[in-house]
Formats: sequence, C-alpha cells, structure tokens
Amino acid sequence: MGATLIVGMLCVHLLCFGAMFLLISARLRDKKMGMEVFAVGNLLLGSAYVLQLLGGPPGWNAMSVFNHTLTLCAPAVYWVGAMRFFGRPTRLWRPLVSMALAYTAAQMLVQWTLGSTARYAMLAGASALLFLAMTVTVVYGTRTFAKDLRGEMALFAILIGGILALNAMKFVIIVRDGLPALDMDSRFQTVFYLYMSFLATVLAPSLIWLVLRRLTDELRAMAAHDPLTRLLNRRGLVDGLQAHFRSRTAGPAHLLIVDIDHFKHINDTHGHKVGDTVLVHVADVLRNTARQADLASRVGGEEFVIVCLDTDAAGALRLANRMRTAIEHSQVAMPADPSSPILCTVTIGISEGFATAQDLDRATQEADAALYRGKHAGRNRVVRVGDAAPASPEIESAPLQAWPAN
Repeated sequence: MGATLIVGMLCVHLLCFGAMFLLISARLRDKKMGMEVFAVGNLLLGSAYVLQLLGGPPGWNAMSVFNHTLTLCAPAVYWVGAMRFFGRPTRLWRPLVSMALAYTAAQMLVQWTLGSTARYAMLAGASALLFLAMTVTVVYGTRTFAKDLRGEMALFAILIGGILALNAMKFVIIVRDGLPALDMDSRFQTVFYLYMSFLATVLAPSLIWLVLRRLTDELRAMAAHDPLTRLLNRRGLVDGLQAHFRSRTAGPAHLLIVDIDHFKHINDTHGHKVGDTVLVHVADVLRNTARQADLASRVGGEEFVIVCLDTDAAGALRLANRMRTAIEHSQVAMPADPSSPILCTVTIGISEGFATAQDLDRATQEADAALYRGKHAGRNRVVRVGDAAPASPEIESAPLQAWPAN
C-alpha cells in the first residue's frame, strides 16, 4: 500500500511539473531552452506510472507493454531536453517514435521467446544503460559545454547515478527472484519509488533554477556588451578591468583607442547600414587579432577601446600595429555589390601602462591625446602618448610577427 501511494503522488508531481514546464516554454517563446521537451518527458513518465497503477500485478498485457515503452522513452526525452538547454539542436519526435516502435517490437520478441520475467529484466537493464549514458554525458559536460555549471552538473551526475544503480540492482533482483520481486509492497520497490519521488522533487525545481540562471546570465551579458558588434561596452570594460586587477598576479595594462578613419564620409556616401557593416567588420578584426585575455570594447560611434593586459609598452605597440595592418589589408564586403568592397583604415592611440581600474580615465585621456595627434599627422598610423612625433605606418609596423594571436 505504501509504494502504491508513493507512485500515485509521483504521478501527480510529474504531471503538474510537466504542465508548469509547458507554461514556462510558452513564455520563453523563441528560446525555450528545452523546457517543452522536459514537459514531454514528464508526461511520458507520469503516464507510465498511471498505467502501472491501473495495470495490476506484473504480467503480459497491452497496458504493460505500453507502460514499459513509455518508461524507457522518458529518459531519452530528458536527454534531448538537456541538449537543447545547452543550445545543441537535437531532433525529438522522429527518433522518439522510432525508439518506441523498436522497443515495443523487442518486448514482443522477448516475451514470446523468454517470457515475462525476461521482459521486465530487459526494461531494468535498458533503463540502466540509458541512465549510464546520461551520467557520462553530464560528466563530459562539466569539462566542455557546461563549464559554467559545474556544481549543478555534478549534482545531476550524482542523482542520475543513483537511479542508474537502482535500475542495475532491479535487473539483478528480477533475474534472481523473478516477477515476485516486483511486488509493490516489497522493500526494494518501496525504496525505488521513494528515490524516484525524491529525484522528481529535486530535479524539477533544479531545471527551473537553471533556466532562471541562464536568463539572468544572458541579461547580464546584454548589459555588458554593445548590441551591434557584441564587443564589451563601457560597463563591461570596467567590470573586466576590475576582475583583472583583483588578482594578486595581475600585471600592468595598456589602453588602445582605435578610431576608424573618415567614418563620417563612409556613412554619408553609403548610408548608415553600410556604416554598421563596417563597424561590425572592424570589431571582428579587433576581436580576432587581440589575445584571448585582452579586453575589446566599443565605447561609442566609430571608436573602440582595447585594453592589453599583462604586457609592456613594446607588447602594446606590437598589438596596435598588428590591428592597424589587419584592418588596412582587409576588405568590407557589401551585400548589395560584392564586386565593390570598401577599404578602411584606423588610427590608434596608446596610453602609458596602468595598474588599477581607477586609472582607466587617465589612460583613456592619454590614448585619446595620442589618437588626436595621429589624426592630425595623416591618419592610418599608431601613436604612443610619449612619442615625440607620430611615426609613419611603415616604421611602426616592423615588429608585427612577434605578437602572438589568440
């Protein structure tokens, strides 16, 4: 009686949270994060337990076959939902229907050749293998696609490992003791369904927590990035600098201001859409040329700021020259007329080194003053704040190959 009551409460729990997942996915609209798939998984597993309660003792009947198929398909559906949550598009319905038909056929074959005991043992063994695959995927995710959720993924691995162990034990018990081992009042079944109830109670709120965290992270990222170029904005730049200088081993930084030459002329001649294309192109070149640890930002209009971390004046100069040359030698393809790409250049001003986030304004003023001198000297050049006179691009470009790319 105790296990029956637990299963009944588990059914209600699964179906209610399935409805909640559907409501959440409807609110998320275009970016559902797999919540609609998790709802399908809850519906399948909840329906399987309903059939178990209605089907009576273990045996061979259509309701039992359908129950086993739903029970096995549910973990596969949860796996698809997890893949979609992490932005990996995974098909659901066609593989799910194929899996259901294949397992139903396998049940009939095993039933006719080996009997009901083997069919129930097959379900426990197949479930254990599925949960093993899920556990391996979760552990792999902590090192690859879910590095930012290592704590949560470790918890999921432990919880899924528990149901893996219980299904493996169930397989052994069925093989050893036959169908009587599946009596609802047996100690093992009571422990099994208690753990399933605990799992459902923990996992459902955990999924909602992950969605809220992901949405919060995306809002934080949007607040720290320029919407056009996806580089950092002023706020993101300050946050990155503060994080860098909090480290005891943080080295000095140099600030580069990169300004696109004659950008107003590009806008006036080709229109603002082409101007935006040029901005995105320059941003991509800066992002790809900077080292991985450097901070690349757009601070407004056609001006970009690059902060070179843990480097000296010579290193900052090499990076600036590398960026100037890369932009000068690249072409901005125009969708309306690919045969007539736009060529653009930049002028770059470099500040002195600084060692605290509070020095950002001073470094900005120094780099801006150097940039102003470079503009008046003819543009398309790199100027340091301490230079006696702006050097030509050819002189400044000499040591490019020594700078490491990210």
